[in-house]
Amino acid sequence: MYQRLRDLREDKSLTQKEIGKILNMSQTGYNQYEIGKNDIPTKVLIELSNFYNTSVDYLLGLTNEPKPYPRKK
Repeated sequence: MYQRLRDLREDKSLTQKEIGKILNMSQTGYNQYEIGKNDIPTKVLIELSNFYNTSVDYLLGLTNEPKPYPRKK
């Protein structure tokens, strides 16, 4: 899961600091998620899945299909 977060971030040519800013947290705080030191809260997983336009299941490594599920309106 953590490598997938890094890959998605790097695919958009973003730094950890930039993602941290999007999530209203420090680069160090985000880095702890990306290296697997801290568990990622559900709220942050949802924000990341929305930002990357993918599913939480994809972020968690439960599927290899990056396409998101249809969203509730």
